[in-house]
Amino acid sequence: MSKYQTINCQQLGVLEREVPAKQPAKRVNIVSLKLVRESSVLYKERQIKSPEDAYKLLKPFLVEADREKFVVVCLDTKNQPTAINVCHVGSLNASIVHPREVMKAAILSNSASIIVAHNHPSGHCEPSREDIEVTKRLVEAGRVIGIDVLDHLIVCNYSATS
Repeated sequence: MSKYQTINCQQLGVLEREVPAKQPAKRVNIVSLKLVRESSVLYKERQIKSPEDAYKLLKPFLVEADREKFVVVCLDTKNQPTAINVCHVGSLNASIVHPREVMKAAILSNSASIIVAHNHPSGHCEPSREDIEVTKRLVEAGRVIGIDVLDHLIVCNYSATS
């Protein structure tokens, strides 16, 4: 307890120091966050129970794309999709994905879990080394914040790899 009080007093000492007069005040924005619905789709199955179900939902978003697209499907506690977010649009053969961007829509949607997916415009559905590494990073990030990553699909014209 005394260690905490010592650290706490040191921190208070830092806070009590005066700001130099030459430095102007910093304006801090007051913000609110919200999701904006751009459109919607009907999903007859209502619940995603398998990679095939996810493929049916995501195929219209990813198959015809000429560049790699990375999407996040936000799910409620019953694995019903609540939102689909196009997280990143890449180039012909690459998409840079960061867990922060992937989890942003999931957090704002109050998701219990997510499914992530991206397309390979080349038509080859084999996961690359980068795809596997991204999946590992996303699973770890999800574990830390309490949002399960259920699957990572690679969507191609006539098939998908889970």
